[in-house]
Amino acid sequence: MRIDAHAHVFPPSLAAKRGHYLSRDLTYRTLYANPDAPLSTAEALLESMDRCDIDRAFLVNIGWATHDLCRETNEYILDAARRHPDRFVAFCSVNPVAGRQAVEEIERCAAAGARGIGELHPDSQGYDLGDRQMMAPIVDAASRAGMVILTHASEPVGHLYPGKGQVTPRVLYRFVTNFPDQPLICAHWGGGLPFYALMPEVRRALKNVAFDTAASPFLYDPDIFEAVAGLVGPEKILFGSDFPLIKQERLIEQVEESNLSAEAKELVLGGNAARLVDTWRPGDYHRPDLKRASPRPEEGIAPT
Repeated sequence: MRIDAHAHVFPPSLAAKRGHYLSRDLTYRTLYANPDAPLSTAEALLESMDRCDIDRAFLVNIGWATHDLCRETNEYILDAARRHPDRFVAFCSVNPVAGRQAVEEIERCAAAGARGIGELHPDSQGYDLGDRQMMAPIVDAASRAGMVILTHASEPVGHLYPGKGQVTPRVLYRFVTNFPDQPLICAHWGGGLPFYALMPEVRRALKNVAFDTAASPFLYDPDIFEAVAGLVGPEKILFGSDFPLIKQERLIEQVEESNLSAEAKELVLGGNAARLVDTWRPGDYHRPDLKRASPRPEEGIAPT
């Protein structure tokens, strides 16, 4: 089974009325001011999935700055997942700054079948992911509903691009240690957080954390697959394309051409994602299947 754990789809209006949304939402301006930044529909994603033999995809929303845009785009994603329940898994957007409205939106989306929250974009949404008081209501609502949280992440070094921000490993680690039982996906290889798993306390803290490969060709050499698998285990890596920014086949080729074992490739391409959303339910906050008992020996357009 192949599951793309990080794909974006948008209501057609977001592309047709780009100027309107540029003036309305800071996240939209940050990521989509470039007229070449692609915005694709659920139907376009299905065509790509069929072409690439991808069985399912996580429809990951964007961390819009305004609550109204979160709700508007959530409805599109929920509808797509209702129409294609065997192909799509809904991840819905909230801005924690919205307070009670954000909690109510999580509850509404969970009741409609959403399995996750994200992608969070703290920089443009205007909060600190590491702020326990800010994030506690969001995590509590997610935990009650049995939802995974997916957050944007950025590298503290390297080249600049639109959307590269301050959600670096240091901030992610604060979130993880504040809420150690909350299942979390860190997008874009967690901005390099897996490299710190050589520190025993960090390795222990990552027991409920997975890392997706979204936009990997824009960020890292292909050796990243083997490097991270060696540090945290292939069971913590999720194939994610960042469609439509990246063609899905490009990420599949990187996984297939890596030196991971055949078993590890199966986990990365779908097994890990299936386990994450199909077997975890409310109250099952600690997933020992993702815990490692000991370490192994051994430009342009923004990633979204």
